[in-house]
Amino acid sequence: MKIGVYGLGRFGSFWAASLAKRYPVVGYNRSPMRMSPAGVPVVPLDELFSCDTIILCVAISSFRQVLKEIAPRLRPGMLVMDTCSVKIYPASVMEKVLPEEIEIIATHPMFGPDSGKDGIAGLPLVFSPIRCKDSTVTLWRSLFNEMQLNVIEMSCDQHDREAAYSQGITHFIGRVLDELHLAPTQLATLGYRRLMSIVEQTCNDPIQLFYDLQRYNPYAHDMRLKLNTALDTMLSVLDQYDPGDRDLR
Repeated sequence: MKIGVYGLGRFGSFWAASLAKRYPVVGYNRSPMRMSPAGVPVVPLDELFSCDTIILCVAISSFRQVLKEIAPRLRPGMLVMDTCSVKIYPASVMEKVLPEEIEIIATHPMFGPDSGKDGIAGLPLVFSPIRCKDSTVTLWRSLFNEMQLNVIEMSCDQHDREAAYSQGITHFIGRVLDELHLAPTQLATLGYRRLMSIVEQTCNDPIQLFYDLQRYNPYAHDMRLKLNTALDTMLSVLDQYDPGDRDLR
C-alpha cells in the first residue's frame, strides 16, 4: 500500500512525516517547497495518483475546489481521506463530488506539530467511515491503532457538535487573548502560563484555520452566542456587586 498526501503545509508535512515512519508515503504540494518532510519524497501530481490512498491536507475553504480538480483523475477503488477540523462539510462534499467507485473515510487527527512534537502516541484521531468496504475500514483502523493513536469512531455530526465547544472555543479564546497582547510577567501563576500556552498553540496555526473552524462548523455560531451570553452574565454580576467606591482605584 502506498499513501499520497496532497498538501504539505504545516500540518500536512507533519502528518505525512508521521505516517512515513511506518508506511510508504509520497507528497504533493501546489507551491514549490524548499524542504520535503522527513521520509516523504515530493512528487508530481501524476505520480501522486498512482497511490492507493490519497489523504487531503488542505484548508477547509479550498476543499471543494481541490476535490473537483482531482476527482476526474482518481482510479476506481482508490480511497480518499480528509483531515479537516470539521467533519459534516467535507464528508458531504466528498460524497457529492467524488465518483461512486471511490471509497471515502473522514478523519480528524486532533493534534499537530505543536501538540505532537513529543510524539503522537495516545493522541486522538476521529475516524468516520463514509463510503467504503468493511475491509478498508478494518485496515485503516488497524493502521492507526498500530501508530498507537487513540482512534475515536463517531459520526460527523457528533464530531462537529462536540468540537464546537472543545476545539472551536479554544481557538476563539486563544485569538481573543492574543488581541489583548498578553506579556510574560514575574507574577505569572500556573493558570496564567496555561492561558499563554493556549495563545501560543492556537496562534501558531494559520489564521485561515481559525476562520474556517468558525465558518464551516454548523454548531460554532451557537457556541459563540452562548459564550457571549456567559460574558454578559458575568459582567452583569460584577456590576451588581460594584461597591461604587471610586477611591478603590
